[in-house]
Amino acid sequence: MNIDDILIEGIEKSASDIHIVCPLPPVGRIHGSLIKLEKFGEITPEISKKMLTKILNEEQIGRLEKQLAVDFSHTVPGYGRFRCSYFYQRSSLAAAFRHISKRIPTIEELGLPRQIEEFADYPRGLVLVTGPTGCGKSTTLASIINMINNRRSENIITIEDPIEYLFTHNKSIISQREVLEDTRSFGTALKYILREDPNVIMVGEMRDLETISSTLTAAETGHLVFSTLHTQDASQTIDRIIDIFPSHRQGLVRSQLAGTLKAVLVQQLIPNKDKTGRLPAIELMFVTTAVRNMIREMKVHQIYSAIQSGGKKGMITMDKSLAKLYENGKITEEIALEKAHNRDELKRMIHGG
Repeated sequence: MNIDDILIEGIEKSASDIHIVCPLPPVGRIHGSLIKLEKFGEITPEISKKMLTKILNEEQIGRLEKQLAVDFSHTVPGYGRFRCSYFYQRSSLAAAFRHISKRIPTIEELGLPRQIEEFADYPRGLVLVTGPTGCGKSTTLASIINMINNRRSENIITIEDPIEYLFTHNKSIISQREVLEDTRSFGTALKYILREDPNVIMVGEMRDLETISSTLTAAETGHLVFSTLHTQDASQTIDRIIDIFPSHRQGLVRSQLAGTLKAVLVQQLIPNKDKTGRLPAIELMFVTTAVRNMIREMKVHQIYSAIQSGGKKGMITMDKSLAKLYENGKITEEIALEKAHNRDELKRMIHGG
């Protein structure tokens, strides 16, 4: 059995992800639902190990043996690329493959609001795209980076783990660096990146204190920086960044965030009404003078109210976004309430009162 045959079958069935978990058949996430690819039969531990390790190089095999997990990218010629994550479960090798389209979609094609295109015009500052795993953060960032590439003459450097979308140089030049292939870590790459004459920096994930600290410094020194976090709303995003630092540094971090943060986009993907696809629901916060003061003065809990009242500036809460999708007939009330941050508030939006 060949893993590429399974991946091609997943692509042809519009699967966003393909999972190999013994002793099941391969499983595809199709329009948000997990569906078995029965034609391949059950995958035994022996088949899994032989099939999955066949596409690893010696260095990746070494990492898998040492860490019992490895992330990398894989290309199926003529079909596209995959972000791959190998791990062990019940002593057998398992895997998750995320399909990455060959073509980078536009903001409009992603179903995101046009005001997000403003991100590509910022001369400097920090923009964060957040949300749960599998909500399209990487695709949104790729779309914004490609917009800059097509509009502006800049030196863009990305740090990714692994590299997902492949960019083609246009008006900008783009250097894509993969962790453990082109650099030791996010922190190491950021340590030297300011000497590489960047205008725009994309950090795949702010996953630890070193990376977050270096990302803030890069934004503070006049660069336009994009990154991601696994957070559920704008307030939580700011709290997460501040809380990762020791208490004696948190005042400085609040000042850095207040001075550099430009916007936070929170997104999740919602099954559409007829379950033939998924749609983005978002929370969007632009950092106004009021929001900047809330960050600086430890009043982050007031940010939600600022987003609620910031509609004229293009801001929107997650629950308002869900309500719009429901009112436009695109999602069911059941799904909207399931994904809501505040079910009671969303019910009032939908039914009044």
